[in-house]
Amino acid sequence: MSLRRQSIISSILVYIGMGLGFFNTYLYAKGFSETQYGIVGAFQAFATVMLSFSNLGLSYYIYKFYPYYKDNLEPKENDMFTLALVTGFAGFLLVMTGGLVFKDYFIQKYNEHSPEVVQYYYWLFPFGFGFSIYTILEAFAWQLRKSVFTTFTKEILFRLLATVLIVLLSFHFIKDFDLFIKIYAFTYLGIAVTLVIYLIVTRQLHFTFTISRVTKKFRKKIISSCLLVWGGFLVVNISSAFDTLVIGAVVKEGMKYVGIYTLAQNMSSLVFAPQRAISAAAISHLSQAWKDKDLGRINRIYQRSSLNQLIFGLAIYLLISLNFTDGVLTFHLKQGYLDARIVFLFIGLTKVIDMGTGLNSQIIATSIYWKVELFSGVILLLLTLPLNYVLTLDMKELGPAVANLIAIVVYNGIRYFFLLKKFQLQPFTRQTVYSLLLAAVCFCICFLLFDSFQGFVWLVLRSTVFCLLFATGVLYFKLTPDVLPVWDTIKKRLKLK
Repeated sequence: MSLRRQSIISSILVYIGMGLGFFNTYLYAKGFSETQYGIVGAFQAFATVMLSFSNLGLSYYIYKFYPYYKDNLEPKENDMFTLALVTGFAGFLLVMTGGLVFKDYFIQKYNEHSPEVVQYYYWLFPFGFGFSIYTILEAFAWQLRKSVFTTFTKEILFRLLATVLIVLLSFHFIKDFDLFIKIYAFTYLGIAVTLVIYLIVTRQLHFTFTISRVTKKFRKKIISSCLLVWGGFLVVNISSAFDTLVIGAVVKEGMKYVGIYTLAQNMSSLVFAPQRAISAAAISHLSQAWKDKDLGRINRIYQRSSLNQLIFGLAIYLLISLNFTDGVLTFHLKQGYLDARIVFLFIGLTKVIDMGTGLNSQIIATSIYWKVELFSGVILLLLTLPLNYVLTLDMKELGPAVANLIAIVVYNGIRYFFLLKKFQLQPFTRQTVYSLLLAAVCFCICFLLFDSFQGFVWLVLRSTVFCLLFATGVLYFKLTPDVLPVWDTIKKRLKLK
């Protein structure tokens, strides 16, 4: 399946998942207190930290070295998956050991402001374990060019499981929130098992405990590079989860404000969703292009990923920005969630900037200069941790959003200038500027026309007008070549001239 076809199908699945995620967000905000929603958000944050420690650079190992295994071994001789899975299990065993050792420290930090999350301390581990194992399986499936199915499991199936649990709780088949969160702790394990079954059924998964000649040849390089990349992965992931953790630790009624922050995060994840689909489809192509020393192909992927992500990211970000307050009031969500709008504006803008700079992280991570990922990650951590802590004390849940915006600009700036100087690769074109201008014009038109109106009809009308204006502009000005073939196919199917 071609990169374009994978990206388009994955993007469609992502947007279906977005719709489901939006529905889940409504159910959470409607039926859960801010504190309960905060606990759900805390589970994801702590799982991210566990993944950071247990991954041991395994994702990089799969991304970087899979082409060498593929080109030199028969599928049944390929020991990469077995090595990655066994190492992943061992890594998480170390995480669990650390969790037991530092349990008292955790209780000391969270018991005063967020005692609710302390109650579910042990239930964090199955959630984190499922997340860690799924990440390894996902990386392997990407290299097999099965990104469409991984997108389905992560973007749709995971959210669908959450939907089922929320509905069961609403109708009292699950008797209370306590039982809900304990079942929710196993949802990532559910999609991990689904992915394993799929790979076995499609005969893509082979276990062998015989060390291959490729592993023997590259053993030292694999170990040294994975450990260094793991360091970068560690700092980046901790940086991404630290905002939620610090709110729970230092703000009075911490889980309540984590809930407000989680709503803003989940809405911004809709902005970021296309990045996951495009990254999943592109990673194997980037690995192969570096192996073939094809800089032209890498630059095309870099620029296309930047433009496509920017267009989709801007559209979702501005659409949510236009409707956020009206949505909370129209659907009668808890009033406390109105405070999430300003948080979303900063987090969403952070996502747009990250997407607009393209797949710079994936390009560097699959090259021989992967150490730059570690260097930029350390800088990100050094910026994120103190900024988050200081600004959270002063601005509560808004503090981490502002801190992360500052940090991500610096982080992406480092990677941008490195690729520009080292390889003359850069993601921006004239279409980048045109896309920004088009988005600004469409936003201003809809804001001026509809901002003073509220209600479901106005939500639909405001959204429809914005989408029509923006989509028409993208097609008319031919801002991205990847949209035009899709539009031509739609016209043929509908028999339009």
